[in-house]
Amino acid sequence: MIDTRIATLLLGAWIGGSVFMDVVATQNFRSVDRTLASPPAPVAERIRAMGGHDAARTFLRYQASEQNRRYFAAWENTQIVLALLLIGALIPADQRGRVTLLLPTLMLVTILAMHYWLTPEIVRMGRALDFPSPGRAAVDNTRFWIFHGTYSALELIKLGWGVALAVWLVLPRKQRIKDVKVA
Repeated sequence: MIDTRIATLLLGAWIGGSVFMDVVATQNFRSVDRTLASPPAPVAERIRAMGGHDAARTFLRYQASEQNRRYFAAWENTQIVLALLLIGALIPADQRGRVTLLLPTLMLVTILAMHYWLTPEIVRMGRALDFPSPGRAAVDNTRFWIFHGTYSALELIKLGWGVALAVWLVLPRKQRIKDVKVA
């Protein structure tokens, strides 16, 4: 019983952290446009000195991108630790069936693929797009968005597995056993 509670707490932290990171990433980029839309007078002067709105937007978006890159790298490392702790907490509670260990294992494999394959490529391509060279931007931009879309899709799938596991863990034990025998 205590193992299930710890697992549910870890899972809640993981799901909550994932939602929080999605909000932070989008808000970092939106803050650039909000800042440039109506800057205070001293900021407007610096924007003009920097070369105008477009130059300032490029620089501020680069800064937001770098922040997001650091945040996602740290969050992915945290997710790996959370996955291992979650699986460790669920091993003693494994009498609930294979679903109990399958879903967090799938989540771990997904985050490992994201962290070691997708994220490095997204970071590399993103940095190349921050200050693009003429003629190459269109190709790199398309590939970047394919990788970004794949990352987002995997994030949603991982989140779906997390929600399914949370539901599985909070269902009364009799209901879970009945559902497994029927299936």
